[in-house]
Amino acid sequence: MLRLLTIRDFVLVDFLELEFEAGFGTLTGETGAGKSILVDALAFVLGERADTSLIRSGAERAEVCAGFDLEGAPAAAEWLFNHDLDAADGLLLRRVLDAKGRSRAYLNGSPVTVQQLREVAESLVDIHGQHAHQSLLRSDAQRMLLDTHAGLNQLLGEVSSLWRAWRELNASLEAAAGGADALIREREQLDWQVRELEALGFSVEEWSVLNSEHKRLGHAASLVEGARFSLATLAEGDTACEAQVDSVTRRLDGLAEYDPALAEVAALLQSAKAELAEAISALRRYADRVELDPARLSELERRIEAVLGCARKFRSSPEELPVLLSRWQLRLAELGESADIAALQARVAAARNEYASLARRLSSERLKAATALSIEVSRVMQQLALGGGHFEIALPVIDGGSAFGLEQVEFRIAGLAGSESRQLAKVASGGELSRISLAIQVVTSQAASVPTLIFDEVDVGIGGGVAEVVGRLLRELGLERQILCVTHLPQVAARANWQWQVAKSGESDQIRSRVAVLDGYGRVEEIARMLGGVEITEITRQLASEMLSIS
Repeated sequence: MLRLLTIRDFVLVDFLELEFEAGFGTLTGETGAGKSILVDALAFVLGERADTSLIRSGAERAEVCAGFDLEGAPAAAEWLFNHDLDAADGLLLRRVLDAKGRSRAYLNGSPVTVQQLREVAESLVDIHGQHAHQSLLRSDAQRMLLDTHAGLNQLLGEVSSLWRAWRELNASLEAAAGGADALIREREQLDWQVRELEALGFSVEEWSVLNSEHKRLGHAASLVEGARFSLATLAEGDTACEAQVDSVTRRLDGLAEYDPALAEVAALLQSAKAELAEAISALRRYADRVELDPARLSELERRIEAVLGCARKFRSSPEELPVLLSRWQLRLAELGESADIAALQARVAAARNEYASLARRLSSERLKAATALSIEVSRVMQQLALGGGHFEIALPVIDGGSAFGLEQVEFRIAGLAGSESRQLAKVASGGELSRISLAIQVVTSQAASVPTLIFDEVDVGIGGGVAEVVGRLLRELGLERQILCVTHLPQVAARANWQWQVAKSGESDQIRSRVAVLDGYGRVEEIARMLGGVEITEITRQLASEMLSIS
């Protein structure tokens, strides 16, 4: 549930901190006061796209924080656990947008991507915008609503994957049938390229060994000469280093009897003697091991030239030759399958049958969900002064299917303009469409798992007794979820468990939006204003009190 919203330098808001309650709450105020800005701020922190127009004029950045407790949101808690984010004290979302358009996001203080904000937000809040009814006229939006309500998105994803696999195989079959000559030429070229690289038998590991050994053998004479010179200088002859160090050490040992300060120097030379002896021993072993091998050097040079020649022929580096071989072998195998038209046809048929089988299962689940949703929405429509109207979800078949299954999803209405069932866009007026949209949202929200629902002026075009029904429906919904509704209707506001008033303050470029938490008296005054306009009389106050007492 949403507990806290902090907004800083966002559109008309300089600073605002709001603490939310459970149940059904409303946000009211004059048109243009900034009610929807609060919804926009929440959408921003939940990962919606944003630009610098959201930053308050004169400010360097906009910042929004939203705090949630995770009771009733197991999906969000699981997401945090899977991403190694601590959730013991709930969840704090924070997003910052600077004047250069850079956006940064945080979850419980840890930096995250905006996409991750969206992922966790999906299980926390569902926002129904004031133009939601317009999206309901689109076929894709109708399909998405039905599939999401029925929990079919995973099955839909599997169907889409099978559709793509089938279509790709079918494209391969058509290419094989229509371009056989070109495929034969490509296969012949790949065949000799693969045979040449396989005959070379080259690996990246071998290239490293070849270069290392070639470098050593190519400089063998210099290595032997250097080792012998070093031994002569260090160990052989009366003037060798080893003898000189030994002589100095003995001399200092004798002198140390007269001045102990020389004992430390003598000790250092003793250590140097030991390390010098170890170095001389290692040089002798090396000199005995290093030998000239012209035959091996010639063999290495021929191998290196063969590898370099192959790399030049195929316009690559030696290290890339094994990758080329693997790629060409895979392509050659694919062409071999493509050449076998009968085998490819069998694979296409198998992919088509697999897609059709899963798509029929999706169709069956959609039919059950469409039937149940139609009944529930029709029931709510009767309460919204749409008596005689029936909501139906038709599933017209698509020839050959699609990535979304074997049928379209089409919302229809019967009984409003004649008995015949017709598409939603062709039947409903603006006011009717708003009420139908609200009925759909109420029903689908009841089945949703998110704990917080935001309704942003979805009651546009509704009034009178219907508005009272809308308020009652939202209050009933508030018994199970946290509901926040931006509304202009006093009948809806009066049904709320709690109410905030949004107002503007200041002048010219210093205009700010402010939010007041209304007590009992404040609610009477605000609802009276919503009822009576500019002039608030005792009669409107009395009516407002009666409306609140009924709720």
